[in-house]
Amino acid sequence: MPPLQLMSLRFRLNLLITLLSLAFILVVGTILVNDTRVSIRERVEAASRVTVQLLDTVIVSSAINPEMGPTHVVLQRFLTSLGYVRSSHIALYDYLGHELYHSPDSTFKDDVYPPDWFVKLVQPKVEIVERKIRYGTLVVSSSAAGSIREAWSGFSQLMWVGLAFFLLLNTMVYLLLSHSLRPVNQILAAINRIEQGDLTSRLPTFALPEFERIGHSLNRMAESLTAERQLEENRQLTHLIQKHIEEERASLARELHDELGQYVTAIKTFAVGIANKAKTNSTSAGMTEVASSAQIIVSAANQIYDGMHNIVRQLRPASLDNLGLAETLKDLVSSHQVQHPEIQIQLHLSGNLERIGETVSINLYRIVQESLNNALKYAKATTIAVSLIKTQDGELQLAIKDNGVGMDIETVDQDKHFGLLGMRERVQALYGNFSIEAAPNQGTVISIHIPKRVAS
Repeated sequence: MPPLQLMSLRFRLNLLITLLSLAFILVVGTILVNDTRVSIRERVEAASRVTVQLLDTVIVSSAINPEMGPTHVVLQRFLTSLGYVRSSHIALYDYLGHELYHSPDSTFKDDVYPPDWFVKLVQPKVEIVERKIRYGTLVVSSSAAGSIREAWSGFSQLMWVGLAFFLLLNTMVYLLLSHSLRPVNQILAAINRIEQGDLTSRLPTFALPEFERIGHSLNRMAESLTAERQLEENRQLTHLIQKHIEEERASLARELHDELGQYVTAIKTFAVGIANKAKTNSTSAGMTEVASSAQIIVSAANQIYDGMHNIVRQLRPASLDNLGLAETLKDLVSSHQVQHPEIQIQLHLSGNLERIGETVSINLYRIVQESLNNALKYAKATTIAVSLIKTQDGELQLAIKDNGVGMDIETVDQDKHFGLLGMRERVQALYGNFSIEAAPNQGTVISIHIPKRVAS
């Protein structure tokens, strides 16, 4: 027999039905054999008592009527005329022990041959009654042979009927299980296809409610896995797009710094030279005007240079590559604080923030940058608090909170607010959680959680 874990469900159920059927047959057979044994014993005992009483009557009659002859002769004649007596064996002996008569064997169902085991199970104890008579001895012993053959005839028929019923029941159960469990193969095949990556696999409608629920659950699971795969693809695509954007920003920042910075510096140098020469030769009003114009060019070059640096900082903060996320956030908050002295901007950093990957760092920086810009432009807040914590478990928790006018989250379509949408997509690309809590005149809180496997 195969191990239990290798048996199919159909085989297990069929085996269970078989064992229950065998147990039922065994119990019923035991009850029938016990009833048969009791019935045979009572039948044989009753027949023996009747036979003994009959022979006692003959013996008494012979003693009362001596003219009938000697008792053993009277009994011999009576027994000879009586012939076979069921359930009893009668023997008559003279006073010397010579057998005068013995009853013939039972011919009832003599074509039936019960097995020895059945005979041993139902055969009662042999009872012997002995009567001493004049000139002889009468011996009556019980005999259950005919009753046993009769019982075996009925019992064997019942056994064949039970065997036929057992085979028919197991065949019907096997066929019923084969038909009922047919959807299992479809379910297993669908699970195997899903396991191999075919998320388009779906199960049909089943007649049995249990299998229908399994099929419905499996189809919903496949749909969830399909949505999860699409979400993962979107995450990867968003991450790729953001990576390219950051690369383009870094490239553009370098171009502005290297190329435009050189030209602005050259213009400033030439303008300073012109202004110096004009001041040296300031004998005429024309040269004074040239010096003034040159100074204007120097001032404009300084403004262009400062504006260029602001643009470069917006495109790609140089401190992020050189000093890390913590120092870059400090620089960002400090620059905004200088530009908006009327607003109190707080920054709280906690945990080991030095070993954070470039992708996570630039995305968190952009989220803080976007959040501060939104708060400064629209929130009308007087305090803004930025908190970045790296927990002992290695997870990152970022929170930006302001006390501004807030918003009604229920009525705001966040998908149309590109700032919020961009932050949410950045967080989803990092497998994190993004949430926003806001209410009119109660400020806004943006909470972001980045898991350890991405943060480390």
